[in-house]
Amino acid sequence: MFIDRYPSFTKGRILKTEMLDSLRDYPRHMLDIYYAGYSDGILTGADISVGEHTLTISRGIVKYGGRLYVLEQEQELRYESTGRETIIKIRFAEDPVVRSDMTAYTADIVLDENAVLQQGELELGRFKLKQGARLRMNYESFRDMTTEYNTLQFVHVRYSGYAQSTLAPIIMRRYAEELLRSGSSDPYDIAFAMLILNEGTAAFSVIEHYVSNRLGADRRPMDNAQLYASMRRILDHAASRSGDRFGRAGDLRPGGMQRVLVD
Repeated sequence: MFIDRYPSFTKGRILKTEMLDSLRDYPRHMLDIYYAGYSDGILTGADISVGEHTLTISRGIVKYGGRLYVLEQEQELRYESTGRETIIKIRFAEDPVVRSDMTAYTADIVLDENAVLQQGELELGRFKLKQGARLRMNYESFRDMTTEYNTLQFVHVRYSGYAQSTLAPIIMRRYAEELLRSGSSDPYDIAFAMLILNEGTAAFSVIEHYVSNRLGADRRPMDNAQLYASMRRILDHAASRSGDRFGRAGDLRPGGMQRVLVD
């Protein structure tokens, strides 16, 4: 049966173990049920801001191995200019910390120059910082989000989605904003951009379907980097057509209608 149960703390009543168990289990049950079908990845928060010598990771929730991990206080990491690719990773402990009154599953945030994610790791971002340069995330454009050096990148970050992880909201929102500014009148572009600006991101399968339709290609499995490259191609094409006085973005599909200028 369905139930909504909560303890009654009133004067004169005996504090029972069952009442404390109810307080402990209720929020866990709610979150576990709500996110039961979601993939591993960032659920909310865990945003990164860049300081002169430190990275600050905000409070957030991630899912890994079917468990929800909460970062209750923001955390700072000191970084250095090494010129080598550095990955900001969440590294999950293999075994829980067990005490007489508590069992805790833990994960640390680390900087690692091994670009390959190992078992028990999730990525929060990556960068390659030259000596004497400053790390930045004030992107000039969608294309600028993957500049090789001195730029904090999020293309490979996995955000939790239903059944499958998806792309980071910071990437998808930037794409949607530039797509609308391009003046594209393609209904797929407009609908997709509005969806992203309303929701923050979209399911991975939705992004794949949109990209395949716009490029006129058969839908095939892609990773985050391939999806980003495809969206960049669509955006570049839309921007190149922005001078059309009728607002037509052209058709990227093979044999599709293209803009013709008549002087």
